[in-house]
Parts: sequence; structure tokens; C-alpha cells
Amino acid sequence: MSAHGHVDLGHTVAGWTGTSIALVGTAGAGASLCAAWTPGIWIGLGVVVAAALVTWLLHLAGWGKPSGPRPESQWDWRVRDTAAHSGHADCLGCRLSGPRRGAAAALGSRSAASLPAADSTA
Repeated sequence: MSAHGHVDLGHTVAGWTGTSIALVGTAGAGASLCAAWTPGIWIGLGVVVAAALVTWLLHLAGWGKPSGPRPESQWDWRVRDTAAHSGHADCLGCRLSGPRRGAAAALGSRSAASLPAADSTA
């Protein structure tokens, strides 16, 4: 058991990839700022924007996670989200991806019955 308890922290392929790309972009922009190289600052900030787009696209492809808790069988970061193709309820990224996915996400809702019960002995 970790220091965070028995919870899903949301480690996903989309999250790790986007964070890694954004880290490279901010490090590049910061190094360019120290070197007073203006084009490098803009390139670094462009890489950060690209990181957001890559993360969003991976989320839409099923490599992210919906908001809220997931069943324990889906906690591994390599598990693909099968509900991503129809959109997630209460997900801004899914609504921004287009009217079909946004409408499906608005109609769908997660059922608490599909989630494991909280263990009161922990």
C-alpha cells in the first residue's frame, strides 16, 4: 500500500506523454530565457502547446482516463479506456472534439454500481 492509500491516481499513457513533452518544452523555454534567445523561448512555448494537443488526442483515442474513480482492474497505466470513443460524461475535452462525441458524452453517465464498494476496514 502506498502513502496515498488504495486509490487510482490516474497514471495514463496520455498523461505521461503530455507531461514529458511539456517538461521538454518548459526546459527549452527556460534555457532560452537564460541565454536571451528569443526564438528559443517561442519554440519552447510551442512545444508546450503541442504537448496539450498530443495529450488531448491521446485521451480521445482511449489512452487517457475519464473523470472520477475507475474500477481497480483499470488502474494500470497501459489499460485503454474503451468508453473514450463515445465520449465521457462531464469531459470538456470530449465535448470540444465535436458535436457527435459531445452529444454522446452528455447523454451517457457513469453508474456507481459498476465501481467497487469502498472498503471501510482500510
